[in-house]
Amino acid sequence: MLLRDFALLMLVCLIWATNFIVTKLALVHLDIPPLLFSSLRFVLVLLVALPWLLPWPRPRWRIALVGLMMGAGGFGLVSIGLMTATPSSAAVVTQLGVPITALLSVAMLGERIDWRRGTGIALAFAGAVLVMYDPKGFVLSVGLIFVLGSAFASAFGVVLMKKMHNVQPLQFQAWVGFASSIPLAFGSMVLETNQLERAAHAGWPFLMALVYTALFVSLLGHSLFFKLIMKYEANLISTLTLMCPLMAIGLGVLITGDAFDMRMIAGTAVVLAGVALILLAPRSGKG
Repeated sequence: MLLRDFALLMLVCLIWATNFIVTKLALVHLDIPPLLFSSLRFVLVLLVALPWLLPWPRPRWRIALVGLMMGAGGFGLVSIGLMTATPSSAAVVTQLGVPITALLSVAMLGERIDWRRGTGIALAFAGAVLVMYDPKGFVLSVGLIFVLGSAFASAFGVVLMKKMHNVQPLQFQAWVGFASSIPLAFGSMVLETNQLERAAHAGWPFLMALVYTALFVSLLGHSLFFKLIMKYEANLISTLTLMCPLMAIGLGVLITGDAFDMRMIAGTAVVLAGVALILLAPRSGKG
């Protein structure tokens, strides 16, 4: 991987890490319903990217399904899960998307994973789990089931994205917004209560969180991610995004004063070793 592309991917990870914190604050501390927050986010994405919506990329079903999986599936389900799941346990479960993506990329795209990249994947995954594992126990809650569903949806969306051709990043974002905002808005109307009153009560902090997640996380972060996933193997890109939860932990230490103990230090070192091994592995002939 080119150093420039690696730097761009690390920027994407940083943006996603801040998104994790901003979304958690909006849902829990501002009392914003998760489906409302997600639906308004993708409505804003759609409005900004609307000029790129048409012509409808072919095959039409694939771009619509990718948009649904990456938007409503990836972020909608995580938002629901974060209402009850702890950030640390949710971060562990989302990392299951990495081996899922790797396996799907082999089955659906014909990608190959050599022993060095396979070892790097295993090291990075093990290190991330070590960093985010709670020594007091790990219980699969209802919230974590939603997060697990998000990991499956995102992994499936990433692999399907690799099969798309001649789709521009902003066109992709327009379809993510279109395919996700409608089912999320319908779900909010059916399942949530007092949405508008709660949003109005949250005021400007809610609007700022909404604008940040829509413009920076979706339009900027995911547009960069789209370009990288079209250039490199899906299992390579998905594994390097393991840096995202580590960055989220670092932001937690800086912003909220979270502890950074020896377990986190050791896990970070293991992840970095895995990332280095992945970068040194030769590129396969597929992807």
